[in-house]
Amino acid sequence: MYWEEDKGNEPPEVSDAVVDLVFGIDCRCLPVDHAYALAQAMQRELPWLTDEPSAGIHTIHGAASGNGWMRPQGPDDLLQLSRRTRFTLRVPKHRIEDALSLQGKTLDVDGYPLTLKRATQRPLSVLTTLFARHQATDRDLENEEQMLDWVAAQLRRLEIRPRKLLCGTLHAIKTPEGHVQTRSLMVADLEYDESLRLQAQGLGPHRLLGCGLFIPHKGIQTLNTD
Repeated sequence: MYWEEDKGNEPPEVSDAVVDLVFGIDCRCLPVDHAYALAQAMQRELPWLTDEPSAGIHTIHGAASGNGWMRPQGPDDLLQLSRRTRFTLRVPKHRIEDALSLQGKTLDVDGYPLTLKRATQRPLSVLTTLFARHQATDRDLENEEQMLDWVAAQLRRLEIRPRKLLCGTLHAIKTPEGHVQTRSLMVADLEYDESLRLQAQGLGPHRLLGCGLFIPHKGIQTLNTD
């Protein structure tokens, strides 16, 4: 774990060079491990996704555990999705109109129909603690310490100084080429410009499987896989 302490400055205006498009959905359920099937369905509609380094597909999270209900964990278990569940696609500005063509379309996600409704545009966040549900790497790493060292090196390449990093437990995403090993990852105490840069550029491979995509996180908490 890396840990340094505070600094303060005023948040900047947020560029719209990269944004999240947040779609309402009509979908009763999806497998917990739906990342590959969702990526394939999206690429059939938007083949340019693979050519856009800043584009990414957020997996559909569904509700968290609570009130005696436990979120299913097995990769083939089904997530029961509510009307409030959303699907989020991260795209560069020049692809927004192309991506909005998804509105009203029904995708086949491994045999489960997913209808995308009206989308709203959401800017990146100025919060300085970020969370990735899945962080993949470009090599096999044996333990959490190696993972943190790899993350710190990647952040420095983005001219981001690592101060507070915290990994969650291992999680595997199933693909035809084999399993992609990931961990959840929190990056805290960033400068404002570092936070925006990390959200816009992401970290590591497999962005279309939902890996290395950062969302705002309000505080330092125990990290669990999804």
